[in-house]
Amino acid sequence: KFEPLLLLPIGFGGLLSNIPEAGMALTALESLLAHHDAGQLAVIAAKLNCAPDVHAIKEALALALPSVQSQMENLAVDMGYTPGVLALFYKVAIGSGVAPLVIFMGVGAMTDFGPLLANPRTLLLGAAAQFGIFATVLGALTLNYFGLISFTLPQAAAIGIIGGADGPTAIYLSGKLAPELLGAIAVAAYSYMALVPLIQPPIMKALTTETERKIRMVQL
Repeated sequence: KFEPLLLLPIGFGGLLSNIPEAGMALTALESLLAHHDAGQLAVIAAKLNCAPDVHAIKEALALALPSVQSQMENLAVDMGYTPGVLALFYKVAIGSGVAPLVIFMGVGAMTDFGPLLANPRTLLLGAAAQFGIFATVLGALTLNYFGLISFTLPQAAAIGIIGGADGPTAIYLSGKLAPELLGAIAVAAYSYMALVPLIQPPIMKALTTETERKIRMVQL
């Protein structure tokens, strides 16, 4: 009734990525940093011109160009580290943007535009939903302005796309603008979509009469 299949894969992936010492969600470089080998950290630090400690290396990597990050990843592989299966899946499916686009195309192919073509005014209902994007972006920036929660503009935009009520788009955009928030945004987007059966009834009762709710809808 509450579409649990939306959340089951997310929960299963969360369990796998948090298995202690398994490193299934870690890249080769992250596995190297988690290993805390002084000699290997010194080699990475020398390449990045920073102090040979994990915190300094992570800060340097965050500021480094993608090409430099790729070089450090390859260096970690040369040292004998391998990325976890979830990290490989993320790189191939999410990082490249392929999976969200394929899902989005599939959803679009299954969409029935008959009611929209028969009654073009319903386009306004879909357009109104997109105002949630702008409201969420402005809300995130407002929290940053008042110092409550620190969000950059790309992070606010990635959070705002949740207002579009579309999971693949939220995952794709957050993967491009704010990869560090991808997990939280994916869980938030699909959680509220799974809760639609709980959210809609009180709204429908407030906006329609009992007689209107008894009208049997037929396919056009």
